[in-house]
Amino acid sequence: MKDFQVIYEDNHLLIVNKRAGILVQGDKTGDKTLTDVLKNYIKEKYDKPGEVFLHPVHRLDRPVSGLVVFARTSKALERMMELFRRREIQKTYWAVTRRKPNPLKGKLTHWLLKNEEKNITTAYDEPFGKAQKAELYYKHLGKINLHHLIEVEPITGRPHQIRVQLSTIGCPIRGDIKYGYDKPNPDGSINLHARRLYFIHPIKKTPILCRAAVPTNTFWEEFLELGLEEIKDSAMEYLYE
Repeated sequence: MKDFQVIYEDNHLLIVNKRAGILVQGDKTGDKTLTDVLKNYIKEKYDKPGEVFLHPVHRLDRPVSGLVVFARTSKALERMMELFRRREIQKTYWAVTRRKPNPLKGKLTHWLLKNEEKNITTAYDEPFGKAQKAELYYKHLGKINLHHLIEVEPITGRPHQIRVQLSTIGCPIRGDIKYGYDKPNPDGSINLHARRLYFIHPIKKTPILCRAAVPTNTFWEEFLELGLEEIKDSAMEYLYE
């Protein structure tokens, strides 16, 4: 499978659908990164001499698939980061769990503290030390056999937020043994997919709506056969009822 699929591209931004398993930015493993792969893509496509400027505006965890936004200029990077800081970017994720959430839709609020050495985040129900407040909305979409599909819209952007918050309510994500699922996926991925992004382009001032196809494997495709591809996921309407 390719490392990425281009979803949107102009002189300022590059938005791709990344495969699970590739790092967005480098870490202590020294493994290949999506950033380096995309720099090579731009260098070859546009025959650019010298160093290519490309910087991720946010991150996705290594085992997660879906949309990642990159800035192609320092101006775009600064303005996109400001949009994230002001929470003016709508992000929607799909997560597969074995347990059905109760209630079927709602808002989760926790305080998260990440252990950098162990690369694991702990959730608390009340403010605790240096823990950061984390909030998200979720909605149950459907079921196939023993698994459930949950749509998530994070309000904040904390490390491992969706993974640990869903686990805290008894719904660890399929394959996510770090946060309570009982066995890994064969390819090391977890069934969390950054499905949708909506924002106003920081330079052009036009609306940008991107959707990322789910990974091409039988498990995800079973959910799509239910007709879930047709679910209207524009800003999770129930949030505004």
